[in-house]
Amino acid sequence: MNLVDSHCHLDASQFEDDREDVIRRARDAGVRKMLSIGTGNGPPDLEVAIRLADKYDFVYATAGIHPEHAPNVKDAEYKKLADVIQHPRCVAVGEIGIDYHWEPFDAELQASVFIEQMRIAASARKPICIHTRDAWPDTIRLLQQHWAPTGLPCVMHCFTGGPEEARQALDLGFFLSFAGVLTYSSAKALQQAAKEVPLDRILIETDSPYLAPAPYRGKRNEPSYVMYTAQKLAELRGEPLETVALATTRNFESIFVDQLH
Repeated sequence: MNLVDSHCHLDASQFEDDREDVIRRARDAGVRKMLSIGTGNGPPDLEVAIRLADKYDFVYATAGIHPEHAPNVKDAEYKKLADVIQHPRCVAVGEIGIDYHWEPFDAELQASVFIEQMRIAASARKPICIHTRDAWPDTIRLLQQHWAPTGLPCVMHCFTGGPEEARQALDLGFFLSFAGVLTYSSAKALQQAAKEVPLDRILIETDSPYLAPAPYRGKRNEPSYVMYTAQKLAELRGEPLETVALATTRNFESIFVDQLH
């Protein structure tokens, strides 16, 4: 079985004591590639994922400024981000976006940081990985205005919307990435969306160490658990697991890996 975890935080402190074992278990479970997200603890360190990608040839990296870190951004960070994403193992800018979950938040500031990072990514011809939480209308509006015209790939990381939100993203040419939330019995609208999205627009991820799938809900997540999302996706769609695994791997490679060759 060939699987890809298209969004994980391998640098997270939750993996500090057993990171090598976590990566080994993922490989043993058939996870052939992992995309380590480089937001870390925010600026000024934008290279947390690149250091891991340099160490493991099956790990790829992103770099970006998470919306929760928007208040910490200075102009120098944008210049650094533009430089960092030129690294040969850095395949995307992310995760970036809008998050209105925790109050107080500065919507105008988040939007400006998001827009500037989209500009940097477009200049480098890099895909983007999107974080949106309690902010779908503003996120999709900004993407429509500032990203869709580039024609470059966009992945809606840890997609949790229903069929209508899925349609909005698909109409803009974007990809949807499903995480362990798909396995939760309460995620009915999300599960319906997963049935309807074309297979060539789907990725799977763990978002580990967060959001463990149903068998481990509430515990630490890790890349090997991406299998549970793949299995649920196959079950919902009535398709063989191998078909889902091959398609999501192919989609990942078309977005992130083919640009390296």
